[in-house]
Amino acid sequence: MGSGVQLLIVIGLLAIISFVMGRQRAYAVSNGSIRNLRSLPSHYGSYALILTAAPALMLLLGWSIVESTIIDRMLISELPPQMQEVPSSQLGLLMNDVKNSLRGVSIGGENKELVSSLAERYLVLQGNATRLKWILTISLCLLGLGWAWRSIRIDHPARQRVEAAVITSLIACSLLALLTTIGIVLSVLFESLRFFQQIPLTDFIFGLDWSPQTAIRADQVGATGAFGAIPLFAGTMLITFIAMMVAVPIGLMSAIYLAEYATPHAKAIIKPVLEILAGVPTVVYGFFAALTVAPLLRNSGSVIGLDVASESALAAGLVMGIMIIPFVSSISNDVITAVPRAMREGSYGLGATESETIRRVIIPAALPGIVGGTLLAVSRAIGETMIVVMAAGLAANLTANPLEAVTTVTVQIVTLLVGDQEFDSAKTLAAFALGLVLFIVTLVLNVIALHVVRRYREQYD
Repeated sequence: MGSGVQLLIVIGLLAIISFVMGRQRAYAVSNGSIRNLRSLPSHYGSYALILTAAPALMLLLGWSIVESTIIDRMLISELPPQMQEVPSSQLGLLMNDVKNSLRGVSIGGENKELVSSLAERYLVLQGNATRLKWILTISLCLLGLGWAWRSIRIDHPARQRVEAAVITSLIACSLLALLTTIGIVLSVLFESLRFFQQIPLTDFIFGLDWSPQTAIRADQVGATGAFGAIPLFAGTMLITFIAMMVAVPIGLMSAIYLAEYATPHAKAIIKPVLEILAGVPTVVYGFFAALTVAPLLRNSGSVIGLDVASESALAAGLVMGIMIIPFVSSISNDVITAVPRAMREGSYGLGATESETIRRVIIPAALPGIVGGTLLAVSRAIGETMIVVMAAGLAANLTANPLEAVTTVTVQIVTLLVGDQEFDSAKTLAAFALGLVLFIVTLVLNVIALHVVRRYREQYD
């Protein structure tokens, strides 16, 4: 068990103790009647718990973020002056060798003795930092507990303080999610701008050839590469179209059956099966597509005289459609079930049959929600990677034939970023440009879907 885990356990125990002590303190100051208190005893306990645990956890979080950097700088400051003047990249490599040595990785070369001595010094500094962390964290917990103990009085607004702390934590979580999203978008945007400084935007958006392999040396043939993204987006749309042709009819029909026709016994069997289908990892779907569906399509095509590639868009699209069926079925089932019962009874009262009611009343009423769920499923299909890698291949072919091999945007992003890459070439930066375009496409689809669903909810809530 690591030192950090042990410290978390200690903080948790102190927090529990502070909760109990806070409640007992509230009972003590109430003179035997909790009606004299401004808040419930549990609020006083929660107040003490927050003062004990929250500052310590914040300190521990900040410490874990800056500890490694501070130790590295302290270690670098102890190096001889001539070594401190070397480029920061070399110092970074030296620190990596030190940390690898501590993990048990054998380090060779002329710096072996230096790395060994620095590793020993690193352990000393790390031990001192750990002891200081323990002292400060425990002290902060005890100070918080003492402050809470002194603050608990009959007229103390413990409930308001606890609610304010909860609201503050919710706001902090929301800001964290927002800042994380902004950081991801900005990182992709900045790297994409670097790419477009090397490759014109028009060549990327409207180019028909995708061959990002650039030469290492300038004198090699084909040093420029080709970065036309049209074949990638065409392959993405082709596989997505095939997937939706499978998922939408089957998912919608299954949703109608579960919502309108299925008995409780049938629902108890079918819904768990669909949920299991939704929980299957995508890599399993990829194996299924590569080992079962693709050979079946190839053999079936040879029987009727069709030339089906070993890796085809049809195989990837079919399996991706199977994967999305639970997604479409679940959303469609929810929106169909949400249609007011009065609309069904009104249709029956006018003499319509059950099938006529479904076709002319329920489906039109639930159509906005179904469309919104379908658009969300499209976004899910566009972002799928593993199935395409294993079933459709890596060939960037501009074709509308589903029997040929194609690739998608996500697959190329993974391919470009696999291995040790330097983020200064057009080949690597192309992944960020593809990611930016894919982000914009999926964002637009999600916004449209949410807008449609919101209109549906406003109509029937």
